Amino acid sequence: MPVTVKIPVPLQRLTQGKEEVEGGPGTIISLIISLDQKYPGFAERITDGGKLRRFVNIYVNEEDVRFMKNEETEVKDGDEVSIVPAIAGGV
Repeated sequence: MPVTVKIPVPLQRLTQGKEEVEGGPGTIISLIISLDQKYPGFAERITDGGKLRRFVNIYVNEEDVRFMKNEETEVKDGDEVSIVPAIAGGV
């Protein structure tokens, strides 16, 4: 069973409109790089210099990777990765 990656609406144009894609086990950064090979431009929206961009939140099985090992967080078969762009606003 592969890693399931939930794609936010702003990135779905890169994944041919898919809300979910599949990847292989490894680290978050290796998963993003492999998805970039299938969906060119994907990595540049999420990473900068091999690090996760500040305005992108990534969760593995509902746990924020910032409280784990960030881009070095391990993912295994059957895990669910959610990519959530940060939303800023104010009054």
